[in-house]
Amino acid sequence: MSRLSGFLESLLELMLILLMVGLTTIVVVAVIYRKFDASLVWYDEVASIVLAWITFYGGALAVLKRKHIGFDSVLLAIPLPVRMYCAIFAEAVFIGFFVLLAWAGWEVLMVLEGDNLVSLRWVPVQFTQSVVPIGAVLFIVCELLAIPAYLKMVAAGQSAEHLEIEAEIESELASANALKTAASSAPPASTGKSS
Repeated sequence: MSRLSGFLESLLELMLILLMVGLTTIVVVAVIYRKFDASLVWYDEVASIVLAWITFYGGALAVLKRKHIGFDSVLLAIPLPVRMYCAIFAEAVFIGFFVLLAWAGWEVLMVLEGDNLVSLRWVPVQFTQSVVPIGAVLFIVCELLAIPAYLKMVAAGQSAEHLEIEAEIESELASANALKTAASSAPPASTGKSS
């Protein structure tokens, strides 16, 4: 499972890097064209599509890393047997929602068959909107890959968010202590006065 999770994480990161570089390039080119009073007709439509793709694929990566919005503090306040039922119920609702979204996205793609973008007539709308069912399936796969480790943490009464915060605090304290030690061991600076 961890190998598949690592592969999917690398793939999503690569896709996001390419999409962000592509969006940045589109924006820079559009700004240059506008500077010379030659606006690109397709800029607004294509930029919004790429931004939607970044949102869906970035969201899937967040789910895989368990960085999406959660309520760990509330969940961990619940006593153990009920806590696990609540966690499993929440995971089932999450997956159920994205199953519904994948189905609805697929249905919309069937309706859009034969339509093309307004500004780029050769690009099918089905291609641009395919991110909805594909993204929904990716959310489901990422959630299924992340569930085992998450449920272990919930059973142990741990929160990934709290662990990250504690690690960051320890890192900052170590940095502060290192600076304090370096400052106290440095030789005193001379005042430059001669007697």
